[in-house]
Amino acid sequence: MPPSPYMLKLPRARSTSVVFSSPHSGRDYPAAFLKASMLDEWSIRSSEDAFVDELFGAAPEFGAPLLAATTPRAFIDVNRSAEELDPALVEGAPRSAHNPRISSGLGVIPRVVANGRVIYRGKISRADADARIAAHWQPYHATLRGLVEEALAAFGEAILIDCHSMPHEAIEQVSAPGARRPDVVLGDRFGAAAAVEVVERIEAAFAGAGLRVARNAPFAGAYIAQAYGRPSRGTHVVQVEIDRALYMDERTVAPGPDFEAFRALMTSVVAELAAIGRGGAALPLAAE
Repeated sequence: MPPSPYMLKLPRARSTSVVFSSPHSGRDYPAAFLKASMLDEWSIRSSEDAFVDELFGAAPEFGAPLLAATTPRAFIDVNRSAEELDPALVEGAPRSAHNPRISSGLGVIPRVVANGRVIYRGKISRADADARIAAHWQPYHATLRGLVEEALAAFGEAILIDCHSMPHEAIEQVSAPGARRPDVVLGDRFGAAAAVEVVERIEAAFAGAGLRVARNAPFAGAYIAQAYGRPSRGTHVVQVEIDRALYMDERTVAPGPDFEAFRALMTSVVAELAAIGRGGAALPLAAE
């Protein structure tokens, strides 16, 4: 039996409307995929949100479920639409209107990893792409949607924390000279994916832990925020991007010397985030 494409950690009892999802922390690389790749074992992992599932791993202790992909992003990206097939990589994929993610090689089956490094020597078949979507993308989203719907039914709202990490250089490139770089970037698609009250409380949780927070630049939220964020219906999604330099060595994809201290700090943040969805009263609705 093939391994599960995700790991689901559930609390003993759900006591909060908050759901945590880590779609890019998967690190179970299929042997055939690695053999077919042009990249070495470190380069292939450069797009991975390494250890993010561990940073948010305490979520069940505070009454919230944690869903994390085990399939790596370089193999299939569950934070893309299943329709975002790249014709430059997938044989027979239809050409469509301009899509910057597909054009840059970051469709649902990525053509490149970080810094535009090409993964494959040639194209893959449409049958291969469809099989990956059926075996990995669809189960992940079926589970995620179920968790969101359960929160809506139990609490009258759902708050999805979409957990990611960002390369340190991504922050350097957008920060003004001399400006203090953010440690965390929150993406709510400029208000379309979450009510302002939700975003403010999430920002307060990180800021209260001493972390500098920015919103929507350079990351405003991708497919999960777009597909699930419906604040007018009580479903709020906020994408969280954490600077990798705070806890890991990006070159070797290994925990840094401060990893355990940062994970402890994040556990306190997770407790605060879970508390946002606890209290019985649904948050006010907002227009999309």
